[in-house]
This record gives sequence, C-alpha cells and structure tokens, in this order.
Amino acid sequence: MANSRFSCTQIWVKMYGYFARLCQRLQYFWCVTVKGFFVKKKEKQIPPAKTYFHKEKIVVLGQMLMNESLPIEKRAQAAKKIGLLAFTGGPPAGKFAAEYMKEVAHLLQDEELAPKIKILLLQSVACWCYLNPLSQKSAKSLQFIPILISFLEGSFESSIKSEINSFLLLKFWTCYVLSVMTCNNSSYIKELKDHKNLKDCLETMACVDWSGWPENFAQVLYYLIGFHKN
Repeated sequence: MANSRFSCTQIWVKMYGYFARLCQRLQYFWCVTVKGFFVKKKEKQIPPAKTYFHKEKIVVLGQMLMNESLPIEKRAQAAKKIGLLAFTGGPPAGKFAAEYMKEVAHLLQDEELAPKIKILLLQSVACWCYLNPLSQKSAKSLQFIPILISFLEGSFESSIKSEINSFLLLKFWTCYVLSVMTCNNSSYIKELKDHKNLKDCLETMACVDWSGWPENFAQVLYYLIGFHKN
C-alpha cells in the first residue's frame, strides 16, 4: 500500500514538473526560432500600422502559398512565414493567417510530399497556434488532429539513414505541434484521448533520443493528454 502511494506521488510530482516547464520550454523554443526574423516580441500592444503591415505581408505570402505553379518548397516556405507573422503579430495577424490554413491542411494530406516540406508546414501551424486559443479552435475545425495523428501512426520502410532520420524528424515536429495545441486546451485533450493507438505511438516516440530539443515532447504530450492515468 505504501509503495502504491509512493508511486502515485512520484507520478503527480513528475506531471506537475511537465506542466510547470511546458509553457517556459515552448516559449524558449520559439523565441530561438523566431529571433532575428523581424520582431520586437515584448510589445504587448500591436499598433494599427504594424497590424496592417502584418496583413499585407500575409496576403502576399498567401498568394504564393496558393500559387500551384510555384515549386512546392517555395509554397511551404511561404506558409512557414505566414505562421511566423501570425505568431509575432498577435491575434489580429492570427486571424488573417487563418484564411490560408485550409491550404496548409490540404497540402499536409498529400502523401507524396517529402518530410522536409511537411515540416515547414508543421512549423507554420505551430507558430499560428502558439498560445492562441482562436487559432487552436480554427485548427481543430480544419481537422488538423487526424492529419497529425496519421503522421505518428504511419510507418516507413527504408534502409537509407537520411530518409529514416527525415521521417523521424517529421514525427518530432508532429509531437511538438500537438503539444502546442493541447496545452491548456481541454477540447484537444478529450479528442486525443479517444485515439487509442496514439498512446502506443507516444510511448514509442518517448523512448527515442530527443537530443537537440528543449524537451521530449512525446513524453510531454503523453502527460498532457493523461495517458499515464490509465
């Protein structure tokens, strides 16, 4: 009985640690990624002129994203920049960016796309949804959850190390994006918990070497969803 109580205490202490560090880690990660892109991130209020600047840039990038005559990597780069603008421009910019996220979701479902292209698209979604409940709600309505889960559940057969690493990196980013979406969002937690295969996928990913990342986001997501309680 004493051992059982001790085990439960350990679990809750560990879970508390993940929650306490998650926002800090997410913020640090994207500060590093976004730093130098173009912003003074500490501004609490975004002047109207800056809001319009973000909108104009997003519209131009959106046209590139939607232009099927352009190389797919250039379109994906445009999507990533839209996400960064949504992140740096606050809720108004996030609303402008939402107009183009349907195309991002559509592209992510293309099985022929290389992992590096999908990663650019995932980075766009992560920036767009970061600490933005409205964007998270929009992402849910665009069915990003089943798209992302399909990446985690997917298998890949190759003996080429670079291809294996690219596929694994795609799963790393998928775990991160889902962590961003799930943090402080009960509707995501509820839906993800209903995907029974996801628990096994996250357990497998949690055992992989996450060197270079600020956190093992497979493990973080596992605890956020509450799989450890089962």
